[in-house]
Amino acid sequence: MKMKFAAVAVALLSVACTGNYMEINTKPFTPGAEDLEHNGYATASFLKAIYGTVISPDVNTTQFTDCLLGGTQGGYFADSQNGWTNTISNYNPTNDWTRVFMYSDRIIPTLYANISQLKGVSQDPIILSIAEVVKVAAMNRITDTYGPIPYSAAGASGSVQVAYDSQEEVYKQMFAELNHAISVLKEHEGEAIPASNDPVYNGQADQWRKFANSLKLRMAMRVVYTQFKTEDGQGPKELAEAAVADGVMTSNADNAVITAVMFGKDGNPLRAACLYNQPKNCVTGGDTHAAADIICYMNGYKDPRREKYFTKSEWSEMEYVGMRRGIKIPALNTIGRKYSGVKFADASAPLCWMNAAEVAFLKAEAKAIFNFNMGGGDAQSFYEEGIRLSFEQWGVNGYDEYIKGNTPAQPYIDPNGGAETDKDNVLSKLGVAWNAGAKPAEMQERIITQKWIANWQLGNEAWADFRRTGFPRLLPATNNMSSVVNTKLGARRMPYPTEETTSNSENYQKAVELLKGADNMATRVWWDCNPEIK
Repeated sequence: MKMKFAAVAVALLSVACTGNYMEINTKPFTPGAEDLEHNGYATASFLKAIYGTVISPDVNTTQFTDCLLGGTQGGYFADSQNGWTNTISNYNPTNDWTRVFMYSDRIIPTLYANISQLKGVSQDPIILSIAEVVKVAAMNRITDTYGPIPYSAAGASGSVQVAYDSQEEVYKQMFAELNHAISVLKEHEGEAIPASNDPVYNGQADQWRKFANSLKLRMAMRVVYTQFKTEDGQGPKELAEAAVADGVMTSNADNAVITAVMFGKDGNPLRAACLYNQPKNCVTGGDTHAAADIICYMNGYKDPRREKYFTKSEWSEMEYVGMRRGIKIPALNTIGRKYSGVKFADASAPLCWMNAAEVAFLKAEAKAIFNFNMGGGDAQSFYEEGIRLSFEQWGVNGYDEYIKGNTPAQPYIDPNGGAETDKDNVLSKLGVAWNAGAKPAEMQERIITQKWIANWQLGNEAWADFRRTGFPRLLPATNNMSSVVNTKLGARRMPYPTEETTSNSENYQKAVELLKGADNMATRVWWDCNPEIK
């Protein structure tokens, strides 16, 4: 894989940025005081650094968090570098692959240090509230990966060699921070900070409030199967209903998107990571290709978004065909390259944190399955609105025909002829069209499947939904290298960094106690308690 550091480019050309990861990334993304000419520049610099902790502009970091972890476990991406023998997809990853969310200096240390410094140069309530919302967006991905994490004790430096909070406690603190930010942003309705400080919403307080409420709705649905209560006694129902009542995303103009101004020289970091080690004259990609799972669904549905999501395959008989995750990976230069790749318009293609389509699907599930008050509209109208918004977001036509479709997902047949990869290859028997008379499980499967398609590339969100609901139905790994992971259930979490067992041993042991299970990929996080998932 191409490295951004010349000294190690040749040595690591044909492998992921796994070995020496922490030695490579040893320059925290924090501007030095000597470079800050005045508070306005300092504020913009600190905010930019904070934004970069949700999906990192650093290609190496994003490859691990969003390609090799979220992308594969969410059913979007497949590892296509056959030099890899230890992968998350095969449930035998090395520590270098699983520790990044907690140990990369580009995430927790960058986040906490820059928030601390931001508070030293700005007392603007809108600015500080934006930082609070982004902190929750970033840390939510981390706690959902591991379970208990260092949160309240991390301090200004973002050190992780401190005490852990239970995941339930982390969620309590995150909801409190979101509620505080939402109340402050509401007080400043109609106001804005300089647009130059904010590449997400051009400084508009109202837009940040919509995002904060949408994030609150997402998190409320995440904990819906628990007995969760905030400090003031609010449960998932009250939290979800309050978020919608105060105002969530309703149009694609509300989408939380990071643009090219945030990227480094390689452009969109997800795109750059997918293209690492791209064979000569190949247009499908390198280390990462599109997964069979999502292409099977979209082929079955004749989904017009395929041309926006995927590059066409090099298999003459199949226009779009994904690679099955968790297999013995074929040689990239000869076979792997033939599978469809992950498509990006160009290096400046934006990165999305959350979209309005997801919010519509969240409302559909809340209404259909849990009978929450989601405002005007029923489950079907929210469901179909989610599809319409996604079609609009990706600039495709055919919505009216699509929502009437009854064809199921396409069974997976590997064009490479591997009989083992075709095992358990039937996914879902459901079509797209809403069925008002369906049982709750069918309604939920239909909603989550369409939400999953609309959330393309947001792999960590897809993985969380799969663990929480069991949907969408995904192809199990055929090359399971773990003695503890059930391939049909998949990975339920990532193990803590090995270094924690020695450098933070006492706190690590307490974290495992909070986890209430072994520190491995089969143990469920706190909110992963749906009684139907066995």
